[in-house]
Amino acid sequence: LSLQQDVIAGFLYAILILVVFHPLVDLIDNFNLTYKYAPLIIISCWRGREMTAVEKVEEQLAALRIARRCVPRQEPAYLLDMDTCRAQPGSSGLVAVSCSSPALRLYDRDTLQLLREYRARPGAPGGVRFARTRPGVVFSAGSQGTVQCWDARSAAQKPVQVFSGYPSNSFISFDVSCADLIVCAGTEKVEKDTFLVFWDARGVTDCAGAAKEPLGVYSESHNDDITKIRFHPIEPNLVVSGSTDGLVNVFDINKDNEDDALISTCNSDSSVSSLGWSGEDYKQIYCMTHDEGFCWWDMAQLDTEEPITLLHVLDVRESVYTENHGLHYLVGGLYHEKAKKLFLLGGTSTGDIHLLSCGTDGLSLVGSLCGGHSATVRCFCWSPTDESLLTGGEDAQLLLWKPGAVERSLTKKASLKISSSVQKRVRVHNTSLNSRKK
Repeated sequence: LSLQQDVIAGFLYAILILVVFHPLVDLIDNFNLTYKYAPLIIISCWRGREMTAVEKVEEQLAALRIARRCVPRQEPAYLLDMDTCRAQPGSSGLVAVSCSSPALRLYDRDTLQLLREYRARPGAPGGVRFARTRPGVVFSAGSQGTVQCWDARSAAQKPVQVFSGYPSNSFISFDVSCADLIVCAGTEKVEKDTFLVFWDARGVTDCAGAAKEPLGVYSESHNDDITKIRFHPIEPNLVVSGSTDGLVNVFDINKDNEDDALISTCNSDSSVSSLGWSGEDYKQIYCMTHDEGFCWWDMAQLDTEEPITLLHVLDVRESVYTENHGLHYLVGGLYHEKAKKLFLLGGTSTGDIHLLSCGTDGLSLVGSLCGGHSATVRCFCWSPTDESLLTGGEDAQLLLWKPGAVERSLTKKASLKISSSVQKRVRVHNTSLNSRKK
């Protein structure tokens, strides 16, 4: 009897579904058959729901306000590059800043209190990067021809590891792979030579004071200063390099030689100032140029017939409208994983910061951050954990921005005019260079 009741109940339920939902199905079918743009309307509605996440992130970026301001140093210097280290149990995160003095400074990420300062060798700094798998290990490079590794937990002025280059090397860019396996540095052009130099980064704290020799070099893919290097965020064998020759090269360093390692060469038609990875699984590459151009490529299309160029803006200053004194320069980009969106950061010579949203249809202004810096902003770091932004610039200020924050620092803003031997390098480059591969 129970089985018969179940069969009858199922039969009645099936009839109910047909009576209630069949007219709705017919309505949708008729709509699709009657209106040729029906699929586009349905897709647009779906995209509209997806855009909610992007709009929320854009609102958060536009709502950034100063939360902290570091105490100015007696000897102010340009803040040229920075990187952050995630917080460990019982302690807050760290901020490492490369200065024009030259010096490497470590700050508490939450309070912006200066913890210690390492005096680097004379020469122009080449950047700063934290190790990704070893908390407290930070790397710096410079024109003196070495990459140095420091223990952020120690106040000792001697690096725990030195990666030495060749006698003529002057490093102006570098990066560490996401698994901390390889260090790669880019050189300034000397006579006719420019190099990507590689070292084994493993065991840096186990051989304190010993100099490590290079594993090898790439010497054929660029013909001018290598201004920027970035390893892939999740694939340790992939690295991209940019140069004043206008080329942006992607390498798979697992290959046996440079020719096989070169996956792709893209031409920005200008001197590359900054670059990075973006998109789902970070299969896209973007770059900025010293004359404020912007390029964006999709490496996922390399083996297809589709074009790899997503966007190419010759001069961002002329394509983005801003009410606050215009846009004078680009600093860099950040890919927001939650929103699956690429944003750019630019600014003015008086310290205003502009946040730009990047899409295949162009760039648009998200918001402006004013009243913080008083001179050109040179570096920044974005934290997806608390949606905060760190910025540093030529006014010697390090600022922490958070959505809706109220500044708690008692330090008054000072407009600092700082003399520095570090100047932006802009060289004449060859715009006739063609890509060697798609």
